[in-house]
This record gives sequence, C-alpha cells and structure tokens, in this order.
Amino acid sequence: MKKIAPSILSADFGRLAEEIQAVERAGADWIHLDIMDGHFVPNITAGPILVEAARRATKLPLDAHLMIENAEKYIPEFVKAGADSISVHYEACRDLKGTLALIHKLGAKASVAINPATSVSAILPVLSEVDMVLIMTVDPGFPGQGFISSCVSKVEELKKILQSKNLQIDIEVDGGIKPDNIYLTSQAGATAFVAGSAIFKSSDYKKTIAALRANL
Repeated sequence: MKKIAPSILSADFGRLAEEIQAVERAGADWIHLDIMDGHFVPNITAGPILVEAARRATKLPLDAHLMIENAEKYIPEFVKAGADSISVHYEACRDLKGTLALIHKLGAKASVAINPATSVSAILPVLSEVDMVLIMTVDPGFPGQGFISSCVSKVEELKKILQSKNLQIDIEVDGGIKPDNIYLTSQAGATAFVAGSAIFKSSDYKKTIAALRANL
C-alpha cells in the first residue's frame, strides 16, 4: 500500500495536536516530521520535543526526517520520543552504516535520505541495511518549494536497482508533492509521499489527501 505522509512543517504550530488529528481523520498514513538544525540546512525547527508532541496527538507512525549534523548523537532521544522511522542524510553522516545500525538497534526503522544533487549510486553500499530511501525532490530546508522534476529519474533508477537486488524497501519522495505531480513519482516507483503545503495550506485536508491518493 502506498502511503501519504503529511509534513507538519507546514501545519499551524499553534494548533499542532489539532492539525495532526485533522490529517489523521482525513486519511493520512504517516506523520512526517522535519527536524532541522540550522547547520546542515539553513532553517531551524524543533528537536525530540516535536516528536513527543506528535506522539501524544496520534497513534499513526511517526516518520522523522533528520536534516541535521551529528545525527548519531541524537537518535536515542528521537526514538525515546516516539519516532517509528528515522531518516538520516547521506550528506551529513560521517559513519552512515553505523548510524543506520544504531537506529535499528534502538528499535526504529532506518532510512537514508539524499539531496537532489546526490546520485543514487552514492547509497548503493547501504541499500541492504535500510527500510526506506528518501529522495528529496526539492533542496532541503524550507517548505513550499517547487518540485524538481529531474528527480523522477532517480526514483526510476533506484526502483530498478532494488528490483535487481530483490530488495523490498520503501521509496519516499519529499518536496513540492502535489496532486498534479504525485503520479510522476508514483509511476516511477515511489511508495511513500510527503506533502506539506499541498495539504496544510488547503481548505479541505480530506479532499486534498483523496486527490493525492487518486493520482497514485
């Protein structure tokens, strides 16, 4: 089953619990949490406390995307806070294999994320050690950016590699995903779709999520 994961980066943080519960009622499969440190990316959000708040608001799987340096230092806190899946960036991890192993050791699912400028070949050595690959379809750091259509070919490339290796892992796409472009990544092989502004800036979350799902 393909999953829709609303990114709460675009939600109203003054009503965070209500926003999370609203997208859950509207048909969300996961809740996506963007964690930024102001170093790896130029924006700053919150840390494990954001995951804790989301965990209190929903029983849906929490998909934590760590756009931070030295992620290995903080992973235990994110797992303790309630993250079910943790994505770390290839570009920010000095010991990627060790970091992924730590996530698994602590009982969460492990994912590796890559920026638009990073090739799929860079993560080939860890494909057998992850539950998901997150392909960024915008440059990480800010919500509301335009979808980079050239990233669709990376999804296609990764899907072919996974099939050749008989690996059953999710391919997640994140950035500028909307009802009018989600089908491009779905047809290419993506199985999980992060949507922030498309959902939280819409007037009807249920209608928007249904439109996203209808185009899968």
